[in-house]
Amino acid sequence: MSYANILVSVDFAESTPDRVRLAAALARRFDATLAGAAAAEVPAPLFAHDIRDAQAQHERLKAEVLVDLEQAQAIFARCAGAAPRTAWCGGLDRPSAHLVDKGRAADLIVVGRAGESEIDPGPFGVAIAPVLMEAGRPVLVVPPRVRGEPGRRIVVAWKDSPEARRAVAGALPFLRSADRVFVATAGEGARLEGADEVAAHLALHGASVATHLLSPTVSDGDEILRFAHDHQADLIVMGAYGHSRLREWIFGGATRHILHATKVCCLMAH
Repeated sequence: MSYANILVSVDFAESTPDRVRLAAALARRFDATLAGAAAAEVPAPLFAHDIRDAQAQHERLKAEVLVDLEQAQAIFARCAGAAPRTAWCGGLDRPSAHLVDKGRAADLIVVGRAGESEIDPGPFGVAIAPVLMEAGRPVLVVPPRVRGEPGRRIVVAWKDSPEARRAVAGALPFLRSADRVFVATAGEGARLEGADEVAAHLALHGASVATHLLSPTVSDGDEILRFAHDHQADLIVMGAYGHSRLREWIFGGATRHILHATKVCCLMAH
């Protein structure tokens, strides 16, 4: 298994050029086509006097969105030079819905996580949660100020769930070529999660892998992040939203915490 098509979201955030360059480097590593995607809805006309005025406003607003799309495409073209092949997917739709739609023809989707001090990503900013929930593809979440290619030292945050199983399957191209893979389980019942079997499975794929049982002192998410930092990992592989998204929004959860706190890339699947 490898990645033949990689899809990267493009917006006006400060970190977008780095994200596109990272995705282009991955496309080069896996000899994949890199597609850039951006979309925004045409705003509804306001205070139209009649149908002609409404139509005129719509055309003017649409033209403004198309100009923005041209600028986004220019950013992609300028930063995707390392990719062996490229394609562009612009659209007039909600950004997250457009990315999910185009994800049908992608093996991996790359999105950015905005930093607190970053410039507004503009009309093309993608909400990560809907993409994770709806795309049906592994999603690589890139935090700000990450420039190097991820995937040399990988932590698999293992919990025996459909989401984690899909994440591991979706990450196989990274796992097979990594210098080191750590399968880490945390929390009560960690010994019963089957981490040794997962490690043996990855070894059959050629991964250099070891298993670690972690004992969190604060939370599972914090323990995974600490472990990743201590082992100089540049990629975390994990399932996303094993609980409902509403429950995580209200009570918190590992997915939400790691998405907001991680300084390394995360490959997630729901």
